[in-house]
Amino acid sequence: MIPRTDPGTADAMLQELRRWVETETPTTDPVAVNGLIDRAQAGLEQVGARIQRIAGRDGFADNLVARIGADTGKRIVIAGHLDTVWGNGTLATMPFRINGDHAHGPGIYDMKAGSFMAWHAVICLLRQKVETRLPVTLLLTPDEEVGSPTSRALIEDAAREAAYVLIPEPAAGAEGAAVTARKGVGRYTVRIQGVSAHAGGNFSDGASAVVELARQVQDVAAMTDLSRGITINCAPVWGGTRPNVIPPEAGFEIDFRCATMADGMALEQRILGLKAHDPRCTVSVIGAINRPPFDESPGGLALYQKARAIAKDMGFDLPKQHRGGASDGNFTAGLGVATLDGLGCVGAGAHAPHEHIVWPSLGPRCRLILGLLETLH
Repeated sequence: MIPRTDPGTADAMLQELRRWVETETPTTDPVAVNGLIDRAQAGLEQVGARIQRIAGRDGFADNLVARIGADTGKRIVIAGHLDTVWGNGTLATMPFRINGDHAHGPGIYDMKAGSFMAWHAVICLLRQKVETRLPVTLLLTPDEEVGSPTSRALIEDAAREAAYVLIPEPAAGAEGAAVTARKGVGRYTVRIQGVSAHAGGNFSDGASAVVELARQVQDVAAMTDLSRGITINCAPVWGGTRPNVIPPEAGFEIDFRCATMADGMALEQRILGLKAHDPRCTVSVIGAINRPPFDESPGGLALYQKARAIAKDMGFDLPKQHRGGASDGNFTAGLGVATLDGLGCVGAGAHAPHEHIVWPSLGPRCRLILGLLETLH
């Protein structure tokens, strides 16, 4: 099935996407992120989408919700984020540029291209008066790169009204695979209290928080189990003030990835239960599972097969992949809603200086999104 809606040429899409990339949107700058929210809202309002803008809180920018079609019944939800990991001023050293079929720029791959295509698809549906079989909700959020603390509830509420969820995070690999499963994520902070003393004159009176930290890091790292898909990273680490002072304080952060919720809960219990090796030290841990695992479900696979059939009709293959990185799709899949991820642009270099998209893929990838929006029922 080739969609009726025409998204225009990849060249024209790239010129509009350039404006998005050149609007810097670090998660930690709500004013900057709201600048792009303003642009997205204006375009949607111009073609008649029903807009709800939810004021930011806790130092984050606003959330934008756009709806088309009926207000009742199950919906298609398509959710993207506008924040990036790149700070203000990055464009000075990492400008938007085109090199052959690569378009470079901060956040272009993760995930301004995907969020732009979702926005552009909704704009085109309304402008060309193409009706979808199900009503559509577009979410554009400001805080995915730090775990979606202010948008998670909004995403989950939207998913509860959804028959399907589409996530235009970057396509996986050079082949542009869709993503049908992702690992869950746990995030924790470990703080260690020791006893300060002079490192020369009163060494035995001290209890080094840094030495205790080293033992704890080894204990936690040993929980990695590649055969079960469990990976654990301990970073950053900190502790100590001067070389002649036994450090009284130290700490580190933990990021774990797990394939199943059972493994995640077991890991969390072990991490929250960490005890000091040195009885003169104390260990405290705070944190939780941030995103549940996104399991490959029958509903998600059926949705993938529909997308693959649309891609085949348009002349390209759409393989699938499981990924270790998480997304907002973890939240929706965790609620049992059929979710298909990795619908964004082909490219590489997320969070890296060589970040880029293969810009000619803007056309077919946007048509794929349009094909799903038009045909899902």
